Amino acid sequence: MKPHSLQKYRPFPPVGLTDRRWPDNTITRAPIWCSVDLRDGNQALAIPMNISQKLELFELLVSIGFKQIEIGFPSASDTEFDFVRKLVDERLVPADVQLQCLVQAREHLIRRTFEAIDGLPRAIVHLYNSTSPLQRRVTFGGASKEKIRDMAVTGAALIKEMAPSVPSTQIDLEYSPESFSDTELEFALETCEGVMDVWGPTPERPLILNLPATVEWATPNIHADQIEWFCRNVKTRDCVQISLHTHNDRGTGTAATELGLLAGADRVEGTLFGNGERTGNLDLCTVALNMNSHGIDTGLDFSDLPAARETYERCTRMSVPDRHPYGGDLVFTAFSGSHQDAIKKGFDLRGDDPAETWQVPYLTIDPQDIGCTYEAIIRINSQSGKGGIAYILDREYGFDLPKTMQAQVGTRIYQLADQLGRELSNTEIRDAFLAQFANLRTPLALGDYELDHHELEKGNVRCRAKVEHHGETRDGTGVGNGPINAFVNALDTLGLKDFSLCDYRSHAVQDGSAADSAAYIQLENEAGRSRKASLGLRHRPLHRARRPQSPNQRVELAALTRVEPSRGFWLNGHKKLMLAGNPRSENHAETPRTH
Repeated sequence: MKPHSLQKYRPFPPVGLTDRRWPDNTITRAPIWCSVDLRDGNQALAIPMNISQKLELFELLVSIGFKQIEIGFPSASDTEFDFVRKLVDERLVPADVQLQCLVQAREHLIRRTFEAIDGLPRAIVHLYNSTSPLQRRVTFGGASKEKIRDMAVTGAALIKEMAPSVPSTQIDLEYSPESFSDTELEFALETCEGVMDVWGPTPERPLILNLPATVEWATPNIHADQIEWFCRNVKTRDCVQISLHTHNDRGTGTAATELGLLAGADRVEGTLFGNGERTGNLDLCTVALNMNSHGIDTGLDFSDLPAARETYERCTRMSVPDRHPYGGDLVFTAFSGSHQDAIKKGFDLRGDDPAETWQVPYLTIDPQDIGCTYEAIIRINSQSGKGGIAYILDREYGFDLPKTMQAQVGTRIYQLADQLGRELSNTEIRDAFLAQFANLRTPLALGDYELDHHELEKGNVRCRAKVEHHGETRDGTGVGNGPINAFVNALDTLGLKDFSLCDYRSHAVQDGSAADSAAYIQLENEAGRSRKASLGLRHRPLHRARRPQSPNQRVELAALTRVEPSRGFWLNGHKKLMLAGNPRSENHAETPRTH
């Protein structure tokens, strides 16, 4: 906005509430929820829902657990009226669900509304009229406060008069001073109390006073001050339910609602994923799941949020943005290397107890609790790092990379993403990993070999092996404290060793990798002191376990990867070896004694 444009705007005046109490309060229980998807949400659609779409969305709202649902403006059109009658005539409303219908404070509209709801067991007639100075001046042509107040009181009186005309329906009244957010607080209170005088609410049959932030003019703390002021000044507070209906013009509708609850509100109106006029209504999914993340039972079931989103998008033709809280495609996804590493470590530290307190960096809730999988938590592009790639290879394909190998694999994979200039799929990550690190056979490969565990003193092994180096087959023999140690010493006798074996690990592989066991080798170049790692795989349909019970298993001798800079060879193979030696931490099978 250019500086000269600023002269058109003025700051919103604060509320004179010097002893506010809401900042010291805490949300400890859920409010009464009311979905307005079928009315406020529907009127904001470019193509309003037809009856079948509204019915499908209604059934979704019921399944989620909403007990109060505003189903429309039945006096506005035949479609709205016919939808209400369909619910009534076909008895599609569960006994514990209360339907709410919106109506302006005009006689013919109120009478039409009663025709629509006749036969419902319970209904809320939601009366409203605008009260703000701006609306009084513009919409009502300079109407006085008295005229606006009388409009509300007359409407409430007509509703009370007509209630006996639908004897099978229990009528509750809701009144909204529309544009409460910029109405003088004293006048809003005067108008609401005029409606209370007509309706005569009791603690057993309270009146709903809905205080809508029809337009979000100010910061959430001012909204909270308005709600607290009203709650503290309204007469017979126990005879009314204070309801919130926030919009999102400033992008703080959720914050305004949460602070409004701290300020004393009892009830919340909103829509799934925040659909509504302009920037939208309150997002009920976000507020409810925020409470869930603090251990508060809301009575709403969003345990399959993707399914709810799919129904919502089909019925409304709206799309949930990728970064929308909880519901977006990317809200649990990390591309950043440091984020990925922390997430992986968080998952690695979690125990098996599902009741264990949720503590994973960067994830406020467990995605599985709202029906999301872990597949999309970490996705790889050029900004990613070793932790994210190790997470995918482990979670999706069962490769538990040693920490010392993760940096090399990560560098290769995100270099590939950088070259391609896009995100890599999990399959591409696996294929690149296998192509660059697994079962490589050039320029050095292992052929036939023989192990002798009995000829030498106990604890030693002799290895006789054929290796192919640049197409030339050579025979070597070595002795060591295990098969790998003996094989490395055999290479030394052939002049093919300028490295030290630093690390070895093996484990069984989960389904999905087409391999049943994997072995990892890390070497250190004696000349340059650089470290390299590689992987050997065995493919055979044996029983697969997530983690082996013992390191003594048959694995590939296919690691011992590239060594630089001296001879710069690759040592790989495809034969199977039975490991010997005593179990060590991280499934080490023998001491890498090769110096």
